Amino acid sequence: MYPETFQLIEEKMQKAVFPGAVLSFVENEETEVQVMGNAQVEPTIISMQEDYLFDVASLTKVVCTTTVMLKLKEAGKVTWDQSLHSLLPEFQNETITLRHLLTHTSDIQTYIPNRDQLNAEELRTSYLSLQPGEDLGKVVKYTDAGTILLGFLLEKLYQKDVIDVFRQEVLQPLSMSNSHFLLQPPYDKVVPTEKLIDGTILKGLTHDPKARVLAEHAGNAGLFSNMKDLSKFAKMYLNLGVVSDMIYLQDKTIQEVLHDQTPTGKGERSIGWDLKFSPLDHTPLLFHTGYTGTFMLLDVVKKSAFIFLSNRVHTEDHRASYVVHRDEILACYLSERMERLKK
Repeated sequence: MYPETFQLIEEKMQKAVFPGAVLSFVENEETEVQVMGNAQVEPTIISMQEDYLFDVASLTKVVCTTTVMLKLKEAGKVTWDQSLHSLLPEFQNETITLRHLLTHTSDIQTYIPNRDQLNAEELRTSYLSLQPGEDLGKVVKYTDAGTILLGFLLEKLYQKDVIDVFRQEVLQPLSMSNSHFLLQPPYDKVVPTEKLIDGTILKGLTHDPKARVLAEHAGNAGLFSNMKDLSKFAKMYLNLGVVSDMIYLQDKTIQEVLHDQTPTGKGERSIGWDLKFSPLDHTPLLFHTGYTGTFMLLDVVKKSAFIFLSNRVHTEDHRASYVVHRDEILACYLSERMERLKK
């Protein structure tokens, strides 16, 4: 469907940008899935398979946390401009709103001393005491803190662990039966991530250290999913919230997400999502990445999607160079797509 993009991805793999990948192109009713390379290269080599589970890292934010927040707003339980404190009084600051957290405009000062030595309860207490900086509402600064705090809010509203909220409100209604939190062995269909300092290779355990500690309370990462399930999620958006004749999200909700929702209206971020724009006609595109080497790009208007799942942190994390390669892949796809749309 996109031969130039596919060829570029293959070239990146040959240059060891990532050991392997599963990618999907969606155009209207047509879907093409490609599988390449290896799922694992250490301690043994295992070829990539289409149904393998990836630690999708921050895709958790849009698939789960953002989706539940959108459903709560539809139900009239929350509004974007109410303070987090009004809903979660344990959060000490009274000025940060849900909009700030969902658009990464809270300027929340996230430094926590000895963070990686804290247990889940200590980490929770630390997050609840964080304060905004001088750029509150003015500048987009991407942070995990927003969705971690929203995870605590969801636990308060639903009176259950946030991963159980995600299962109930997202995974089950969307029939994402291959998607899981806190995986249990065997891990034979799980794509591993990084090699830790002690030589252990993370496989089946969450890569993000904060989510690993928060475990069932993490709203920022921790989802393991595969292409089949993420395609179901993407197609829900492309179908304007409809899933098998069920209105899962309202059309007006999806339309709202296609607009800049930052306080200034100029931050190029929506509720949960990063906003990109088609080079052809400036159509809004919903975009999000995951640290482990994943991303999702949705064109709701033209009913297309590009989902990319790689294990780029296996076995070493070279983030700065990977981001350059990732952006080249995106640029190639958007350029190739523009030529398709012109025809």
